[in-house]
Amino acid sequence: MNESGRNIRPGGERNYLGVAVPRPRVAFLELTSCEGCQLQILNREAGLFDFLDLVEIADFREVMTERSEDYEIAFVEGCISRDDEVERLRSARERASQLVAFGSCACFGGVNQLVNRIGGHGRAGKVVYGDFPVDARGVSEPVSSFVQVDLFIYGCPVRKEEVEKIVTDLVLGRPVVYPSYPLCMECKAEENICLFDLGEPCLGPVTMAGCGAWCPGNRVGCWGCRGPARDANMEQLFAVMERHGFPADMVMERLECFGGFNRYLDRGSTGTG
Repeated sequence: MNESGRNIRPGGERNYLGVAVPRPRVAFLELTSCEGCQLQILNREAGLFDFLDLVEIADFREVMTERSEDYEIAFVEGCISRDDEVERLRSARERASQLVAFGSCACFGGVNQLVNRIGGHGRAGKVVYGDFPVDARGVSEPVSSFVQVDLFIYGCPVRKEEVEKIVTDLVLGRPVVYPSYPLCMECKAEENICLFDLGEPCLGPVTMAGCGAWCPGNRVGCWGCRGPARDANMEQLFAVMERHGFPADMVMERLECFGGFNRYLDRGSTGTG
C-alpha cells in the first residue's frame, strides 16, 4: 500500500482500501490564464506519482506532447476573453462527462476580469496596443457563463493538496464538500497572528476556507481568490476594516481583484446576500 492508501495488485488492478478504483481519462485545458494552476499540479513532487496513479492523462500540454480528445473529465483553467475560446470550451463540454472550473480565472474571471471595470478589452487594447489589432471579446467572463460547470476548484493558484483530495473524491464517487466557514477559522487553527493586529488588511473574515490560510501564514493579507464563504457578512467586513483604519476603497480594491465577490459589488451593495 502506498502513502495515499492505494494498492496495486500484481495483475495491475488498482484499488483504494480494497475497493476497485477506475482511472478516468482526464484533460487539463487552458483558456486565458497564466497556466499557474496547472503548474501547481507538478510543483509538489512528493505526491505527483500518487496523483498520476489516480487518473489517466489524455491531454496536458504542460507535461506531454501527446494529445487525445478522448477524456471523461476536463479541468479547464482560465477565463473566456476570445471567441475561439468559447468554441474550444463548448467542444470540451461535449466530450467530458464532468467539466471542472480550475482556479479563480475559470471560476470567477480572475484577475483578467478587472478589464471589465475599465471599459473592457476595447479600451484596454487601445491604451496598451494603440491601433494594433487585438483578437479579444468585449469582456472577460468565467466558464460558467457559457457552459454548465459540474465542479469548481477555487484559488489563485489552486492548492495541490486540495486538488488531490477532490480528484480522489471524484474517482471514488464521493461527494465533494466545500468548507462552509471563512478563512479566519483556518488561520486561527494554524495559530497565525491576526493580520489586522499587524496593520495589514485581510479578506479572511468573508473568504471561503480551504487553502490552509496560505497567504496569511506568510504575513500577506487575503485578497479573496477563493470567493465568498457561505453567509459572508460583507457589511461587518467594512466595519472591521474601518475600525482598523483601512478606507473603503482599499477594501473594494481587494474585493474586485479576482471576481469572486462580484455578485455583491455589481449591485452596489455591501450587505449580505
